[in-house]
Amino acid sequence: MPEPDTRRLIILGSTGSIGVQTLDVVAHLNTLADRGEHATRYEVVALAAGRNADLLRAQASRFNVGAIALADDQIDAPSAWRRGEDAAASIVRELDADLVVSAMVGAAGLPATLAAALRGLNIALANKESLVTAGALVTRAAQSSGAALLPLDSEHSALWQCLTGLSTDTALTPPLASPPEGVHRLILTASGGPFRDWPADRIAGATRAQALAHPTWDMGPKITIDCASMTNKAL
Repeated sequence: MPEPDTRRLIILGSTGSIGVQTLDVVAHLNTLADRGEHATRYEVVALAAGRNADLLRAQASRFNVGAIALADDQIDAPSAWRRGEDAAASIVRELDADLVVSAMVGAAGLPATLAAALRGLNIALANKESLVTAGALVTRAAQSSGAALLPLDSEHSALWQCLTGLSTDTALTPPLASPPEGVHRLILTASGGPFRDWPADRIAGATRAQALAHPTWDMGPKITIDCASMTNKAL
């Protein structure tokens, strides 16, 4: 039986919803690889998070990860960890990886995402704000270095896969430079948040607590509000 290939991953935002799910997928695929049922193993070479040091420590232990970054330098954490706002970007600038999963929330994910693009590292992008705030910089850097920007999360990944006809086991392929001929517009549907069945006049008086009460997902306050307000569609 041939030995599985190994791909190295850097996961930015590992304690958030996307990061946690990514690690679950890694664990599942590695189990299949150990049984000879999958051709690739995934080695997590670095993890980065904002302030959830307890979960980050557990993830590092579970996946035997040596390079750890925590953005909040006021939280008690092991001395070997990199700390501060630039910690995630410093890891990306120094470590080699086959894929950087960019799942940090908000504009905080931009420096590390841009660092990966400048180095030519392929990026699985869930941090939409990086492209909203500095799309020209990130895409120009990726084009210059040869890095692939691969939409990872929700609507932008679904649209990309529909336009390119990708299957789940397709090798890394850069997104299309332009839509296929005949595609004139793309429509994003509302998948269902806390106000899905509310009339418009009731939504106008919604409270913060009601907006945070997503009926299906636990995504953290920022992403939950984006979903309830449909700001995520704009992003």
